[in-house]
Amino acid sequence: MITLVSEHIYDFDLQAALAEISEQRREQALKFKHEQGQRLCVLAYQLLKEGLRKEYGITDNPIFEYNEHGKPSIVGHPEIFFNLSHCKEAVICVISNKPVGVDVECIREFKDSLVNYTMNDEEKTEITKSDKPEATFIRLWTMKEATAKLIGTGITHDVKSLINPAQYKYTTTEKAKYTYTVCEYL
Repeated sequence: MITLVSEHIYDFDLQAALAEISEQRREQALKFKHEQGQRLCVLAYQLLKEGLRKEYGITDNPIFEYNEHGKPSIVGHPEIFFNLSHCKEAVICVISNKPVGVDVECIREFKDSLVNYTMNDEEKTEITKSDKPEATFIRLWTMKEATAKLIGTGITHDVKSLINPAQYKYTTTEKAKYTYTVCEYL
């Protein structure tokens, strides 16, 4: 498995990058109203291209197909699994030879109503007792989102029960402004 992370959202020429990616991804990027969204979309794709080149020697622009819940896969490469995520601080791409999910989120304040809707009692207690409740909430949220992306359904299940250490392996990394979690099957 390879994990690529970039915080360099504004360190590239957007117009030049748009010219170097697939038409499919370019159209997707240009659907974003604001430049930041376009940059995040392009940078995620660039990380995927970099990882595919490093791990598999693939230099062509990947084309995606999507399952019924929107989970992408690479046309012509069913043996390669990947997942992308971004927030305003970072972009991440994970590539593996088995299904994988990833989520990255900025560490920020949260509302109690969101905690009550998304977290089970044990997780709420962990957040309440934490010295850094915002970071704890985001860590748990990225675990849930990465799980949903791994199984390919998105947030369609009971959100409170998504984290399952008996079934999935979680690798969480906390940076100063954001946290990301990679989730894979045991």
